Amino acid sequence: MATATTNVTGTVTEKRKPVFKKVDTLKPGTTGHTLTVKVVSSKTVKVGSKATGRSTAMLMGRPTQPSRIAECLVGDETGTILFTARNEQVDMMTPGATINLRNAKIDMFKGTMRLAVDKWGRVEVTEPADFEVKEDNNLSLVEYELVNVDN
Repeated sequence: MATATTNVTGTVTEKRKPVFKKVDTLKPGTTGHTLTVKVVSSKTVKVGSKATGRSTAMLMGRPTQPSRIAECLVGDETGTILFTARNEQVDMMTPGATINLRNAKIDMFKGTMRLAVDKWGRVEVTEPADFEVKEDNNLSLVEYELVNVDN
């Protein structure tokens, strides 16, 4: 059921229901994905300080939060992909958990796809899903090469 909202100009817009995608439909350079995935594994790859050198936050006397990054293998019944979890997202990525990713994007890292959710998206733990993760179709193991095409 779509709900209506009124924006600043008084125009009424219909909110669309999210269209859930499957992992095997993800392509390089795409954004706006909504998926339900299970966490297969999670490995912390970086714990550090966001403040390097004399940052603006340090100059203004604000405390800085440590920066955490974890690489998490997530997937559904069609395949798996590496998800880059940042800061508070890391705590949600426990193996076996079912996660809804909203407004996710595909980042490229060393020629391979990584799924990520930035500040414009949402990561939320949801009810356990009833599918088995297809672990033998890891999209992050496929290497892509950038090819410039002259017109």
